[in-house]
Amino acid sequence: MNEFEFDTLAVRAGTDRSQFNEHSEALYLTSSFVFENAAQAAARFSGAEEGNVYARFTNPTVTAMQTRLAALEGAEACIATASGMSAILSTVMALMKAGDHVVASRGLFGSTQQLFSNVMSKFGIETTFVPATDLAAYRSAVRPETRLFFVETPSNPLTELVDIAAVAEIAHEAGALLAVDNCFCTPALQRPLEFGADLVIHSATKYLDGQGRVLGGAVAGPKSLTEEIFRFLRTAGPSISPFNAWIILKGLETLRVRMEAQSSAALQLGSWLEQQARVSRVFYPGLPSHPQYELALRQQRSGAAIVSFEVDGGRAEAWKVVDNCKVMSITANLGDTKTTITHPASTTHGRISAEARAEAGIKEGLLRIAVGLESVEDLKADLARGLALI
Repeated sequence: MNEFEFDTLAVRAGTDRSQFNEHSEALYLTSSFVFENAAQAAARFSGAEEGNVYARFTNPTVTAMQTRLAALEGAEACIATASGMSAILSTVMALMKAGDHVVASRGLFGSTQQLFSNVMSKFGIETTFVPATDLAAYRSAVRPETRLFFVETPSNPLTELVDIAAVAEIAHEAGALLAVDNCFCTPALQRPLEFGADLVIHSATKYLDGQGRVLGGAVAGPKSLTEEIFRFLRTAGPSISPFNAWIILKGLETLRVRMEAQSSAALQLGSWLEQQARVSRVFYPGLPSHPQYELALRQQRSGAAIVSFEVDGGRAEAWKVVDNCKVMSITANLGDTKTTITHPASTTHGRISAEARAEAGIKEGLLRIAVGLESVEDLKADLARGLALI
């Protein structure tokens, strides 16, 4: 269906009706599948014949989700996983080995930093973290054993942008791959493969579902790479459940309209925050004040739905803003239709060292808002209540 436009693909791609000719995609809740005979069973297990075998690695609902997301990202194939973190883990475990080296942007989600720093190092895979916007630092970090560049753009929580095309060029010159975490933008706003990335990684838990219902992850890219990831998933089992895949599949149908509405609201809220006396800085790629605003115009359809800002003072003042919110949900998740607010230094990035937080620019006065679909005026009033107490 790749001849169709994005909005049609979001609603139609991956649809494969059963003998019942259902309109909405079917949910296949089964752990295994029956074969016509012993020969077919052998062929399916060996891979000589395509078809469903066992829901850990083959399921029609999961296949539908994978097909639809691959179409939206402009990818040849997609592998769905149990969560965003399992998507990253599966990618690294499938494509790397002991002695290999990763170059990663410093502004990563806290758990992603933990994975590269504390988990993969146990398996002999070293990581060098570099400033997300410093192209010279990426180039200087390259070693003979560098096999992967991993970036998140926009970054969590400071919305720093990585120049995907420029980093892809550096990675490929080094004989390495570039994987881009596209969680904040989704393919509705940014398609990293079009800028030279080799793989796109998602926490489907976030905007792809869009309503905070289920966990999921995904990796999209060429079959030559996704097949390696599939082999790891088949054996190790970080698989998405068919139910979760079905929820995300249906969430993709409204992805564009949600992302456009939430991005518009985020821009309005960010503009308002810049005018507040007790706000010292606002981080939002859709604002001309963002240091990479021009890159955002080239690389993204809009600024996306995450707005971060610093309040005067430190943790105590930031917590006053959080604790006086009556509309926004105090939770670290994002990508929901309900607006959420969190204090990154004590939640999403609380497990990394104070030194690492300082290097990443995550201060005690920083707050992150994932803008939902409520009235922007109500969100402004929610923040004004706490800001008035600082």
